[in-house]
Amino acid sequence: MANNYDVIIIGSGPGGYVTAIRSAQLGFKTAIVEREHLGGICLNWGCIPTKALLRSAEIFHYGQHAKDYGLTIEGKISADVKAVVQRSRGVSGRLNAGVGFLMKKNKVDVIWGEAKISKASTSAQPGEIIVSKTSKKPMEPQPPLPKNALGEGTYSAKHIILATGARPRALPGIEPDGKLIWTYFEAMVPPEMPKSLVVMGSGAIGIEFASFYRSMGAEVTVVELLPTVMPVEDAEISAIARKQFEKQGMKIITDAKVTKVEKAANSITAHVETKDGKVEKITADRLISAVGVQGNIENLGLEALGVKTDRGCVVIDGYGKTNVPGIYAIGDVAGPPMLAHKAEHEGVICIEKIANFPGVHPIEKDKIPGCTYCQPQVASVGLTEAKAKENGREIRVGRFPFAANGKAIALGEDQGLIKTIFDKKTGQLIGAHMVGAEVTELIQGFVVAMNLETTEEELMHTVFPHPTLSEMMKESVLDAYGRVLNA
Repeated sequence: MANNYDVIIIGSGPGGYVTAIRSAQLGFKTAIVEREHLGGICLNWGCIPTKALLRSAEIFHYGQHAKDYGLTIEGKISADVKAVVQRSRGVSGRLNAGVGFLMKKNKVDVIWGEAKISKASTSAQPGEIIVSKTSKKPMEPQPPLPKNALGEGTYSAKHIILATGARPRALPGIEPDGKLIWTYFEAMVPPEMPKSLVVMGSGAIGIEFASFYRSMGAEVTVVELLPTVMPVEDAEISAIARKQFEKQGMKIITDAKVTKVEKAANSITAHVETKDGKVEKITADRLISAVGVQGNIENLGLEALGVKTDRGCVVIDGYGKTNVPGIYAIGDVAGPPMLAHKAEHEGVICIEKIANFPGVHPIEKDKIPGCTYCQPQVASVGLTEAKAKENGREIRVGRFPFAANGKAIALGEDQGLIKTIFDKKTGQLIGAHMVGAEVTELIQGFVVAMNLETTEEELMHTVFPHPTLSEMMKESVLDAYGRVLNA
């Protein structure tokens, strides 16, 4: 029957569509179900469009500081927020269409609608999903459906993979309303540039939007519950980033929480309580709620089938298998780290394990890099210095500042740090942490090194090109062993 498949993937974000492509490559008859937009949150409302916004903010920043580079720009540099948003949406639209092309190219059927698993597979029969008309209301006009898209109906597959992603978490009493209290959805398409903002949460999403709006001229206050901004990062890196944010005029309040939000016609007043019990009232045009995300596990039929979940995510083994045969989960819905690149790799592992492809092994989460595209950028992989010590490791720590690097000085980007952490006994690289220009592009060098179980000696004998920012990576290694050359 036409509605029978080997593999059906629910959700077409980075994890879902990459898994579908790999599934087709492995010879499986494959379909993917999507309720809203090909490419999921990442391509449409997350990773990609935010980078387009941040690029516009970066160019705006350089224009304002043209004199620092010996240049004069006639007239006043101004920002057209509608044009900035339009460019960002255009980038997303292009990639959305690209996913549709890839599905067609790889002969993956696209099923349009909301999926619910009605039966799990058994040795005698495949699993079953029921696809109904989507109830999701898009925030903007959607591109036309792929010409070969299928619709409502019942579909079967031996293997059903959940790749339904996650959505913004809401705090009770401070729920987003789309007008005064925003999630990243509304923050990405402001109808006009707010003059002031409160950003609740300083993780990657919160800090990226704080950085964007501050660069565009808004007064920004960031409120963070924990003692440091970007609390998952190494404390030393976080402190350097905070200093740069504050130098740009961003106000940061840590060890604090927003306990109440009063709404006026076109503004909010946030009640910010610090750990000593003092309350400060901050009035701003808008508040962005960036207090994390939660997995999309509802209305999928999981509870009736007995699929185990924990804290809003599906519980899986190292290969994406749930406790129910024939049902798998990958990406954000399967828990942290909630990163697009983790979802993609997790999906490939899952489908290759299903196919008994040789050499498959579980993902090593301590070797997954994290990147935040604020100004300055922050990137990291592996253990922080504090975590390494907490684990009882004897370590060597190397540091190299941007201020001592010729390329960084030439770029006018001489504020930042490269930090490396090695196991003192074995010389194994166990952590790398960076803050500064283009570190989101540099971090992968250390990720490759860690994946290959590289030691300090091998890194020291690697020749890095000059003049580059990457030279700082080697210098940081040399510093860990008392051999630094240029600082």
